Amino acid sequence: MTSVTETVQMPGLDIGPIHVDAPVVLAPMAGITNTAFRRLCREYGAGLYVSEMITSRALVERTPASMRLIKHHESETVRSIQLYGVDPKVVGEAARMLSAEGLADHIDLNFGCPVPKVTRKGGGAALPWKSDLFRDIIEATVAGAGPLPVTVKMRKGIDPDHLTYLESGRIAAGAGAASIALHGRTASEFYSGQADWDAIARLRETITDVPVLGNGDIWSGDDAVRMVEQTGVDGVVVGRGCLGRPWLFADLNAAFREKAGLQEPGERVRPSLGDVAAAIRRHTELLVEFFDSEERACRDIRKHVAWYFKGYPVGSDLRARMALVESLQQMDDLLGELDWSSPYPGDAAEGQRGRAGSPKRPALPDRWLESRTLDDASRATVAEAEIDASGG
Repeated sequence: MTSVTETVQMPGLDIGPIHVDAPVVLAPMAGITNTAFRRLCREYGAGLYVSEMITSRALVERTPASMRLIKHHESETVRSIQLYGVDPKVVGEAARMLSAEGLADHIDLNFGCPVPKVTRKGGGAALPWKSDLFRDIIEATVAGAGPLPVTVKMRKGIDPDHLTYLESGRIAAGAGAASIALHGRTASEFYSGQADWDAIARLRETITDVPVLGNGDIWSGDDAVRMVEQTGVDGVVVGRGCLGRPWLFADLNAAFREKAGLQEPGERVRPSLGDVAAAIRRHTELLVEFFDSEERACRDIRKHVAWYFKGYPVGSDLRARMALVESLQQMDDLLGELDWSSPYPGDAAEGQRGRAGSPKRPALPDRWLESRTLDDASRATVAEAEIDASGG
């Protein structure tokens, strides 16, 4: 038998000059992917861990909130920041600031947000419809970023009748993007239904000169390997699948190692309730450090409780008390009530996490779909779109 240590390597990911040992990227999620959560996920496995979305104008204006959100812990050796913006000049200035001041190693651009208050003004997932503006933003960011690689995250389009992903992929690659990530849903779908992996495969077939990443319905390591096999993408982007499951990155790493022949089949990550309790405790500790406040950390961890306990034998009373936790001591007392030896519950702990929403007609500026170029009226509307909202 051939020695795998000599002939087989873990499938990594190269984005410009950056090499990541595993082809896995943490998707930016507002209020979730702060420094504390990124550090926790990193402790479980290799990957590229991207910040919460930062509004370019707020960054250029150096608002206290934006400056706090771009801070990275010293353990974050590749500092990835996602920018959102609608004005090429401002996004370019934000990229130039990050590069010139040594504040980041990688910049990701958000063109996937489906939130109505963003798309209503032509931002987020609505923006690639205006192909000239889409190109201008990427080119300005690449120019401002200098040696830093710039990547693009986008959706299939606005709705089934207004798909943009193939054209946008070509534009992004031509404008200098170092990689392109596609969420296999339109803006109208939000997170509902099943992600269109066939569209991801078509983009991979279309774009051959830069890495293409797939996003959507990655709930386990098996899902990630299956996506790569079915679509041919260079890596996967994971969002809601890691909510309350930072160990998913260990499972993703294990799945790719198993596929490469570097790990025996079956050696996968299946956490006991004790493992879950330890993860919640560690997450909260990191939040205390991030917020410099035990009170704020405990308030923040509350939203994660239901995700962490999904499928595990934890009574409703204890879940309710954990969702109101006010101190680390109280948390320790509550976690002490759990049966730490309780094993991984199987399928009950797997599957979809977070709110999927339902398909709906996307909110768009008046007459937005009448032209693929940006006229004066739509330009004025887009200028109002720079607000802080979750990524998509």
